[in-house]
Amino acid sequence: MADSMEMTILSIIGPTMQCEWEISTFQKALLTTIVFLGMMISPTFWSQLSDRYGRKSALTFCGVLLVLYGLLSSVAPNFTWLIILRGLVGFSIGCVPQSVTLYAEFLPSKHKGKCVVLMDCFWALGACFEIALALAIYPNFGWRWLLGLSAAPLLLFTSLTPWLTESARFHTLNGNNDKAVQVLNQIAKDNNRQMLIGRLATDFETDSPLQMRTLFKPELRKKTLLLWFLWMSCAFCYYGLVLISAELFLKDKADAEPNHKCSRFDTKDFMDLMWITFSEFPGIFSTIAVIKRYGKKKTMALQFLIFSGCVSLLTVTKSRIYTTSVLFIARGVISGLFQAAYIYTPEIYPNNLRSLGVGGCSTIARIGAMATPFVSQVLLQSSSSGALFVYSLVGLSAAAVCIILPDSQILA
Repeated sequence: MADSMEMTILSIIGPTMQCEWEISTFQKALLTTIVFLGMMISPTFWSQLSDRYGRKSALTFCGVLLVLYGLLSSVAPNFTWLIILRGLVGFSIGCVPQSVTLYAEFLPSKHKGKCVVLMDCFWALGACFEIALALAIYPNFGWRWLLGLSAAPLLLFTSLTPWLTESARFHTLNGNNDKAVQVLNQIAKDNNRQMLIGRLATDFETDSPLQMRTLFKPELRKKTLLLWFLWMSCAFCYYGLVLISAELFLKDKADAEPNHKCSRFDTKDFMDLMWITFSEFPGIFSTIAVIKRYGKKKTMALQFLIFSGCVSLLTVTKSRIYTTSVLFIARGVISGLFQAAYIYTPEIYPNNLRSLGVGGCSTIARIGAMATPFVSQVLLQSSSSGALFVYSLVGLSAAAVCIILPDSQILA
């Protein structure tokens, strides 16, 4: 949820800086790109830290850094300092996937899919909460208070991490079997179950860690490249739509009031953004329902086609109600696409490569996220139709890739 809030605020801060500090559209896009760059280069650092000290300790440290850099961002004296601090925020966000790993290590296999869907709902909830916070804070107190208060959920999380429990798997892998047994005993007690009798063991393999090049073995090369393009397209389209929603509202205001030097967000803008963001909830659940009936490949292909159609329709008219409705559909579809990709990708790789495969896709997706601001914020200012055409083309290309991809090894 806190991760989602930090992402959502990017669509608000960039345009605001363009008004207040008179930065260029390129600098505005750079403010978003630098966050994703930090997210892309940091996972290895956080993984090694988590493996050595535990995910609980890494998440606590990550929370402290996010609160610190978030608060410092709110008092940044100039654009250079803001860029540096937002880059450090992105670097710290790179630890957030460790929370998913810690969560998964406590779940029985049959419930993991449902719980991943639940976590995606909290992502959507975080995005809605950030827009609601902006609605309450931004018009009266400005962007600095919004940035500072956006760190509040992270401060709450960090204060609660002492009550987190490190997984039994981590203790076992580090030779602390007594602690692992204590954790398992507590889990059994909380669930009113008897502790299993036997010797604690792990399926950890002592071989050298798998390298990324393993994904490019002849039998996996085509699958990996297609999945990488699919994930880059998902990130490019999702984060692009988040930025486009805000940019289109401000651009319509600028066209209607050409004498004004710069357009700022108002209450109506935030209300419409709230409705658009809320579409992620039906988008996630409808995706799961469609997958059960038609399968993952067809669902993803259909969603990319709908997304491309919606983006193309944005050029038809500048009616606010029409634009908001089309963006609502597109946002729901593209958020569901990410959910489908998360479910589909592990099923393509052999069991011992699934974690590596998903990790590689997630890292490559950041490239799409880094590129999208230069289309949704830079190109859109000079040519709305040109920017929307790029998103439509990427969506159509990704739909074709979905058709080419093999069927998953697990039935929908």
